[in-house]
Amino acid sequence: MAQIEVRNLCKSFRDDAVLKGLSLSVDKGEIVALFGPSGTGKTVLLRLLAGIYAPDDGTIGLRGRDASGSPPEKRGIGMAFQNFALFPHMTARDNIASALTARKMDAAKIQRKVGAVARLLKIDHVLGHSPRELSNGQKQRTALARALVGEPDILLLDDPLRNVDAKLRYEMRLELPTLLKRAGSTVLYVTQDFKEAMALGDRIAVLLDGAIAQCDTPARIYAEPVCIGVARLFGDPTLNLVEVQPQLVDDVPEVRVGGAAIRLPASYAAAVGGNFTLGLRPESLHLVDGHAPGTIAVDLVAVTPLNEKSVLLFTMDGGNELLASEAGDRGAPRRIGPSRLALDLDTVLLFDRDSGRRFIPAGKVGAKS
Repeated sequence: MAQIEVRNLCKSFRDDAVLKGLSLSVDKGEIVALFGPSGTGKTVLLRLLAGIYAPDDGTIGLRGRDASGSPPEKRGIGMAFQNFALFPHMTARDNIASALTARKMDAAKIQRKVGAVARLLKIDHVLGHSPRELSNGQKQRTALARALVGEPDILLLDDPLRNVDAKLRYEMRLELPTLLKRAGSTVLYVTQDFKEAMALGDRIAVLLDGAIAQCDTPARIYAEPVCIGVARLFGDPTLNLVEVQPQLVDDVPEVRVGGAAIRLPASYAAAVGGNFTLGLRPESLHLVDGHAPGTIAVDLVAVTPLNEKSVLLFTMDGGNELLASEAGDRGAPRRIGPSRLALDLDTVLLFDRDSGRRFIPAGKVGAKS
């Protein structure tokens, strides 16, 4: 049974329609990362679930029951707000403990639970401080600790690592899923960071244009995006896009990229004659020696080393640019100037130029939306 079940949810503020028939289901014990650009309504959805806002239309089900009209305090939901919402007259310790104190839990047990979550989030040294004495990162972790300490069965986290420094954010991406799984919580986790969404979510729900554009596993979201809008949100560097018109040459579908003829798998035959945008992930482009068929003549313009990888900028015939990435240390520095690129055809993405929907090759099952 789904712990969170949202159907055709709509919410507007004056003339601004934020959510437009949004539907989403989250199973018991599942972590779903709610991901999308700023301003798409992620926080609005959490506030609707928490009962802070009332929907204009649609239904919200919690634990298999209709939550319509139920006040926030009756919903049994833990939530960490993006704006912290800490009690200014309480210490960090008392803020974290407030939900447990309200339940009249034993003081020794409260102390143990608060200490454990504070050590995990590395704020045990500031438990005696008031909110005004905390940095934004410490406030963020205090709000997160308050949401986690009560081990609620439904947990809404609104970008809880946003103000945390890079090192701690990386550590928390590793540790937080284990903590949440151990608690057995059903979690809707809002983030604007695609890496965080991929690291934390059992599934990722991509919010675009007021609705969930796609909800699927991180691997399928990346490899099989339903549309160009979803595809462009994932990857660092982002997706390369080239306009193409597939043609049938010697009974094989073929596109031209930078003047080179690229033969696609036979499963793309139905795309022949259409207008498409070819999507190439940077890691699917590889520098090669020689002039083998199906390779693209390019000029290497710049190389940016980023420790774990290098990003390479190329220009093609016609002036269009391509970005490629190479993992790790490749030894001798790349020589700027004429080069050739090969494509990994297994990772090619093809999008209809008018609708933006991904073309699904024959014999493949479409990605879940």
